[in-house]
Amino acid sequence: MSPAPARTSPGSVLFVCGMNSIRSPMAEIIARSVLPAGTYIASAGVRPGERDPFVDTVLAEIGLDLGHRQPQTLDELEDDYFDLIVTLAPEAHHRALELTRGNAVEVIYWPTPDPTVATGTRERILDAYREVRDMLRHRIVSGKGWSRPLAGG
Repeated sequence: MSPAPARTSPGSVLFVCGMNSIRSPMAEIIARSVLPAGTYIASAGVRPGERDPFVDTVLAEIGLDLGHRQPQTLDELEDDYFDLIVTLAPEAHHRALELTRGNAVEVIYWPTPDPTVATGTRERILDAYREVRDMLRHRIVSGKGWSRPLAGG
């Protein structure tokens, strides 16, 4: 039996959502915990946003932490070249396509629900955030949704 072909991961990944306060920072922190150590991972939003305390709560449940990280916009990014851009909201996808027109950057879209639309008790709202966290974690860990194979997977 011949060995499986080597799998490669992008050298740099950018996650983008609307305000970089929920979906993209969750994806960034989860990806940092599972992708190869040399992978540059960042996240940003289309518009300015505020840090969401529910994100801290649901990440802490799985042993992750945003630290002192604050939301940033695409315009505030220090680096502007990524091998792969993963968009998590329609407006982010359209903006990423606009920004990368003419560049050899792969942009993929992972439709991800906005947990801020959840209503009801604190626990019901947290459940909506947990669903998003778990969806992102599954996609990142399993490789489902990546357009290219990931190293070590």
